[in-house]
Amino acid sequence: MEEKKVVLRELLLKHPADIAEVLANLSDTQAVELLHRLYLRKAAAEPLGEMEPEDSAELFSELDPQEAIKILSRMDPDDAVDLLEELPAAEQQKILSQLGREDATILTDLLAYPSDTAGGLMSPEFVALSLNMSAQEAIGLLRQRVEEAETVYYAYAVDDEGYLQGVLSLRDMALAQPATRLASLLQRDAISVPVDTDAEEVARLFDKYNYYALPVVDQQQKLIGIITIDDVLDVIREEATEDFLKFGGISGGEEYPHTPPRASIRRRLPWMAGNIILNIFAVSAIAIFEGTISRVVALAVIMPIISDMGGNIGLQALSVSIRGLAVGKVTIHELWQVARKELTVGIVNGLILGLQIGVIAYIWRGSFFLGAIAAVAMSLNTIAAGVLGATLPILLKWLRLDPAMMTGAILTTITDFAGFFIFLGLGTIFVARL
Repeated sequence: MEEKKVVLRELLLKHPADIAEVLANLSDTQAVELLHRLYLRKAAAEPLGEMEPEDSAELFSELDPQEAIKILSRMDPDDAVDLLEELPAAEQQKILSQLGREDATILTDLLAYPSDTAGGLMSPEFVALSLNMSAQEAIGLLRQRVEEAETVYYAYAVDDEGYLQGVLSLRDMALAQPATRLASLLQRDAISVPVDTDAEEVARLFDKYNYYALPVVDQQQKLIGIITIDDVLDVIREEATEDFLKFGGISGGEEYPHTPPRASIRRRLPWMAGNIILNIFAVSAIAIFEGTISRVVALAVIMPIISDMGGNIGLQALSVSIRGLAVGKVTIHELWQVARKELTVGIVNGLILGLQIGVIAYIWRGSFFLGAIAAVAMSLNTIAAGVLGATLPILLKWLRLDPAMMTGAILTTITDFAGFFIFLGLGTIFVARL
């Protein structure tokens, strides 16, 4: 028992994120026991808020109901909402009914916003100041409410009806004369975020302006919450991993190594089944030229190299384009510039790679025409694949479709078909010379 107390004391000295990592690595039984001990020290809320929502929700459901409610009431509202969103609707309502009226109202209001919007990311805990205050009065109020606020990187000025007037720097207030009115320190042109702004757009604003926090306003420009940098880092990480999974054909972009088999099958199978249809289309080019292949078997050996290289070239351009879209560096208005750049890259790479495969084909079979056909097909497919890979994600984004989920399969199908068709088509034209 004494050893457990020593370990707990050492653990309490760690950052909540470190405690969350410890909890995540324990068995459910051990984690629940540790959370109980942390609860007795009033230290369970922050580590639970630092965990991944699906993990924290799982542990939350195993806790003593009364302890769970008290821990939830001590969590930051945005973290509490993330946890609640992982629970069934019926369980959400049961929990909300057991909370105090103020806490239940706050969490209910936040749950009404989609999780992938500014409203779903924000915390309603902020300090609003009146412009009639002096710097000394404002700093005094901030000291009183420091425990209530999500962050004190900035303070926000509102009028009597709650409309956002601007942002105040703590540095400016601290260095100002005590009697200085806040109106003279106000930054009126500060950036604010509408409550329905997409989470990815919020992340781009943070990246662009290097803010630690941004105010969230409703349609009437009333201040209703703030978003802090830690919440945005979560969005960036989730979006990156989600796009990576979608790129690999995981529907919904959400799967983990311990995801149940049934859920994994449901997410993977539709994409693979659809891919079979696309592959049938791609290889239909081979069926068209079946007679040519039967006469010159060497074409069947080189053909996969042409299509495979087209796919690889396309994926390179595709990756660059999707990254550009993700960080807001490219839009539909820059489609022509992107296509022109990839055309230049494709011509140079196509000539070099075409020459390479042409020489290899000539050395292998001693046929100038086979080498020339391979070189031309490789060059043309490389150019087409690069331009298509770069522009297709931008076009899909413009059409409000998901580039990460759709582009890879479409690109591979087209480059395979084009590679087969160009190479075998040229082989058919010059079959007598091969």
